[in-house]
Amino acid sequence: MEAADWVTLNDQDLLERRISKLGLYLDGSTLEPLIRQLYEELSAHGLAFHPPCHLGDEWFVPVGLPAIFVPFFLAHDRLRTLERTLMLEVEGGTPESFMQLMRHETAHAYAYAFQLPRKKKWQQTFGQTSREETPQFYRPRPFSRSYVMHLDDWYAQSHPDEDFAETFAVWLTPGLEWRKRYAGWKALHKLEYVDALMRSLAGRPPVHAPEYRVAEYDCLNLKLKTYYARKRKQYEDSYPDFYDADLRQLFPAAADGPERIKAGTYLRGRRRRLMNTVCQWTNEKRFRVNKLLSRLIERSDQLGLHVLRDDPQQDIGVTTFITTLVMNNLFTGKFKRTK
Repeated sequence: MEAADWVTLNDQDLLERRISKLGLYLDGSTLEPLIRQLYEELSAHGLAFHPPCHLGDEWFVPVGLPAIFVPFFLAHDRLRTLERTLMLEVEGGTPESFMQLMRHETAHAYAYAFQLPRKKKWQQTFGQTSREETPQFYRPRPFSRSYVMHLDDWYAQSHPDEDFAETFAVWLTPGLEWRKRYAGWKALHKLEYVDALMRSLAGRPPVHAPEYRVAEYDCLNLKLKTYYARKRKQYEDSYPDFYDADLRQLFPAAADGPERIKAGTYLRGRRRRLMNTVCQWTNEKRFRVNKLLSRLIERSDQLGLHVLRDDPQQDIGVTTFITTLVMNNLFTGKFKRTK
């Protein structure tokens, strides 16, 4: 089978294909003009270093290596469709979100290319960095004005490296007018520092540009079904036993009566709307919220819970309950009891 023939396969057959054999390239893809746009944005500031880009298994810049790896599924519409089917969303799937992520990753590439975290002023501005990975769970302060707002989940607050990357991304975004947007914020002095720092790097080549083999980083020599099994497992973590007392309080209606319906039936009918609302306000992954809803539905059925058919307050209560669980997961890594 030729590489191009996989485009017409159904999902089940496509999942049997090895990613490295799909013939994917950045050159000639819909991503190529967006990468060119990134380079133009850098050039507009006089920055000569344009980080090389490659396809990988996720968004990342390898530690110590000034190069950007972009998720392979963004390189073809058929794979974007598969990603949305299995994960319910496509990270970087629109030109706007793609550029947001590219600006963020470019900051990491610049940090390695010019060894910026070694600078005393950088450390004073963003804090001491380390080779430790960005923590998956942290305690953000949603109303803090010490950090810029760029990616979801108050990501700048997770690690000094991410604080710099988010600040750089805001600084690089064309037409943002960051001085006006962040006037009065403590984050403004970080933006001013990045502005001065990048001016000092204008026209300069990297001071650190190690040779590397792309094959050592792309992790694509596996079947799509293996890739998605691992990815879905990652987002299925930390599901505890659900709390029967909470669910009974949430769905207190007696089983008999014409205005009663099963709580599971109620949740199934509102599943998409609940998922969209919770994801909008928490920025949690759709796959994870959908999995949480599945567990709630399953347990409600097991307990035989019921709810009034047309209770206008019910949606508010359920949305608040699920949102609380998701926010607790952000802070602690667990969908823990709410009280």
